[in-house]
Amino acid sequence: MNLDLSLRTEIQKALSTLFNQSVEQLQLQPTNDEFEGSHTLVCFPLAKMSKKGPEETGKLIGEYLQANSGLVSKFNVVKGFLNLTISDSVWANVFTAIYTDESFNQLPSNGREMMVEYSSPNTNKPLHLGHLRNNFLGYSVAEIYKALGYTVHKVQIINDRGIHICKSMAAWQLFGNGETPQSTGLKGDKLVGKYYVEFDKYFKVQIAELEAKGLTKEEAEKQAPIMQGAVALLLKWEANDQATVELWKAMNGWVYAGFDATYKRMGVDFEKLYYESNTYLLGKEEVLKGVEGGVFYKKEDGSVWVDLTSDGLDQKVLLRSDGTSVYMTQDIGTAILRFRDFPKIEGQVYTVGNEQEYHFKVLFLILKKLRYAFAEKCYHLSYGMVDLPSGKMKSREGTVVDADDLMEEMVLEAEKQTRELGKIDEMTDADVKSLSEMVGLGALKFFLLKVDPKKRMMFDPNESIQLQGHTGPFIQYTHARIKAILRKASSINVNIDAADLKNISLLEPIEREIIFRINDYHNKLQEAAREYSPAVISNYAYELAKEYNQFYQAIPIFNESDPAKLKFRIAFSKVVADVLKGSMKLLGISVPEKM
Repeated sequence: MNLDLSLRTEIQKALSTLFNQSVEQLQLQPTNDEFEGSHTLVCFPLAKMSKKGPEETGKLIGEYLQANSGLVSKFNVVKGFLNLTISDSVWANVFTAIYTDESFNQLPSNGREMMVEYSSPNTNKPLHLGHLRNNFLGYSVAEIYKALGYTVHKVQIINDRGIHICKSMAAWQLFGNGETPQSTGLKGDKLVGKYYVEFDKYFKVQIAELEAKGLTKEEAEKQAPIMQGAVALLLKWEANDQATVELWKAMNGWVYAGFDATYKRMGVDFEKLYYESNTYLLGKEEVLKGVEGGVFYKKEDGSVWVDLTSDGLDQKVLLRSDGTSVYMTQDIGTAILRFRDFPKIEGQVYTVGNEQEYHFKVLFLILKKLRYAFAEKCYHLSYGMVDLPSGKMKSREGTVVDADDLMEEMVLEAEKQTRELGKIDEMTDADVKSLSEMVGLGALKFFLLKVDPKKRMMFDPNESIQLQGHTGPFIQYTHARIKAILRKASSINVNIDAADLKNISLLEPIEREIIFRINDYHNKLQEAAREYSPAVISNYAYELAKEYNQFYQAIPIFNESDPAKLKFRIAFSKVVADVLKGSMKLLGISVPEKM
């Protein structure tokens, strides 16, 4: 039963009967907590048709619905707001429809397609805390669209070429002595990242030496031998020098193996990988076409630029004077290639930090100037950085919070706290490890996703792991508590038939509130997709878990003497567990059966 649709239909009948008119859009919203009711009709826009004040208009509509609709048991009017109380029998029907709907958490296919890009790392360093927020955010947005019936293509662009990887290559050539992941025991991404840090340290030393000889900082940066070595490697790579390409392949291979292990533990996946080394050529081709078409222009030094000053932006280089490409070049090629590969997608979401907002404004405008209609379908999911008590992360200095290390610390802390609470005394070691992984990573994901993506955030590992409060473990524990109730119901042979659930004529206020929240699940899915915000689902799951715990404390389920009410409350608990599990799944979080 679609309660919102039924209620809108009844209100339209009231308008037709009372005022001989109808409206296309009714302003129907959840009732403010301080007033009785679940649905509120905003009556101010209706006063014109009723030729009465908003309060009198609401009173007339409320009286009609109470007398004629069968949906409304009570109403109250506060100024121009009509607050409606839905009949318990209606809520029972709503609940029964949800209970019997096996696909409530997954809407049927709508035949539409979306693409979501996330992660998209450079191959010169391991993934860090910022990548965790990126991956969890992009993965969750993709899962939310999937739950709404979309076919979703999860992709990433791997920035596997350019000066950044050449810096690691140059440092490895100078200081590596042939080190490999196998010879050192280091994950490949960490080994390559080690040489990226070494490059920066040595680079700074050489700059200081050159500045001491009278060069400006800018001159010193260009003339530093280690930087010249990195630039030479970049030119050799673009010229397809065999030895350079072989070293590039080897070091990137080390990184990919490391990334794969990290992604597996994160619980994220991808349908298709795009590589900058493949897409930048298409980008260069498009840029040169743009020069011919007068969209871009070439300077005397041979560099290619786009002038966006008339659009309120600036001039942007697209090809350097030596012919090498920049990030924008490969992003142009990647966007074109993706829409060729997946021509049915009606949106391409780029999950990238907010420091790149200008970059994407420029990219989408360039694609528009190149007359690609799909430019209008591109969206930058801009998110705030993650801060730590110790301050901002700096990858060149090696002071980032490593993703692997943080995940391991969260899992170990989950095990420690669970043992201290005596929750796992009867579990096997394997079960303890599985539960600790679930709780530790669930805490991390939930904490990073519960904040609106646009906001900068402070990550607090200790707060995130708590069993009480606005945390993932609190919701996981609520799910495990409900599963224990369901196991007990099964042990005493409580069998539930859907027909039993319609016999409930009187609900407790907290039960009505929870059924209303469950019935609102699809609206929250739509809101989360519209806003590209998993925080909507995170907060929904938290509020549902919090309300269920209020119900659990107020109403001892197994003390109920009425068999019909007992069955209802068991079924009620099962639906809450299912919706919590489905909501957390959208965040990439598993929930335990026992905890």
